[in-house]
Amino acid sequence: MVSFEQVKHDPAIRAYVKSADSSLKALGYTEHSFAHAGKAVAACEYILGTLGFDKRTVEIAKIAAFMHDIGNLVNRVDHSQSGAVMAFRLLDKMGMEPEEIALIVAAIGNHDEGTGVPVNEIAAALILADKSDVRRSRVRNSDVSSFDIHDRVNYSATRSDLQINEGKDEITLSLEVDTKYSSVMEYFEIFLERMLLCRKAAERLGMQFHLEINDQRML
Repeated sequence: MVSFEQVKHDPAIRAYVKSADSSLKALGYTEHSFAHAGKAVAACEYILGTLGFDKRTVEIAKIAAFMHDIGNLVNRVDHSQSGAVMAFRLLDKMGMEPEEIALIVAAIGNHDEGTGVPVNEIAAALILADKSDVRRSRVRNSDVSSFDIHDRVNYSATRSDLQINEGKDEITLSLEVDTKYSSVMEYFEIFLERMLLCRKAAERLGMQFHLEINDQRML
């Protein structure tokens, strides 16, 4: 079986992750490189592990999470679909079983808002993992005065935690937002569609999704 460690250290996959992020950097987007991939991997492991999924399912989700943004190398538009096709080619070449590739391709192809649907449990975990990565360190622009709305919202997030409750029927994204840099309304302006997708993803996993900002429940 192809392992997460094999994928993580594969030179070609690493090159595509790095190059995809370079393309986004040129377009003025926030960080989508190994730090973001690592956050998504850890969140998928936490979500599915906490919910009691078997180790191989968790491993497959981690692979999907590590590779989910490689499609940005092709274009930001429809990058989830481009990434799914790229992942198929790479994992097939590595000898992964078709049934496992199918799960990963479906998850990557459905992780983005607008077109994404939590078609399986791995896709649901990936959606939650990806959309919960809001943090100051994703902002590349060092000039606060020239921040766009995405810079402001990410820079304002001084804390971001994703937690499943003891009963395993609720998952909450808790943010601490410094309103000096961005208002709560600006967060909703760019993230509402993502949060609604997170709600669908949580439901796929048998949970309710909640959003808390500065200790106030918003969803």
